[in-house]
Amino acid sequence: MREFITLAAEGEDVNPLLPATYDIVWSIVCVAIIGVLFWKYVIPRVTKTLEERTDKIEGGIARAEAAQAEAQQTLQQYQQQLADARLEAARIREDARTQGQQILAQMRTDAQAESDRIIAAGHSQLEAQRQQILTELRTEVGRTAVDLAEKIIGQSVSDEAKQAASIDKFLSELDDTDAIGVGR
Repeated sequence: MREFITLAAEGEDVNPLLPATYDIVWSIVCVAIIGVLFWKYVIPRVTKTLEERTDKIEGGIARAEAAQAEAQQTLQQYQQQLADARLEAARIREDARTQGQQILAQMRTDAQAESDRIIAAGHSQLEAQRQQILTELRTEVGRTAVDLAEKIIGQSVSDEAKQAASIDKFLSELDDTDAIGVGR
């Protein structure tokens, strides 16, 4: 401010808004030095830092995309394994169902064969009992016939051969009569 007062006293016409020439020159020199230093040291470092950050970001994006692709591939493999497991489970169930049906069919066949065997054994046993009863009945009827014949004739028919012949003749006549009666 003293300058303005001094200059104002001398009577020069001084613009208070414009600085002195030496101030402008030194300011330009300082700005140029700072600009050169800034251009030579600061801007390359900032550029290098920005490039490193760009590389890190782009690398991070690339790694994220790679990880996402790997995760997608793993998901597809998992889904494929799951589908394969479901198919295998369905095949196993179908095999078990088929084996169960085969076992049931085999058991039915075995049961039918056993039933047929039991029925055949029962029929053969019944036939054997029938034959035994018929034999016993023939013997009994033969004795009764001989007893009746002895009573009717009044004499004893003790000869075994005659007795057997008489019994057989009587039974064959009885069978013929039954056959005629059954045939009607």
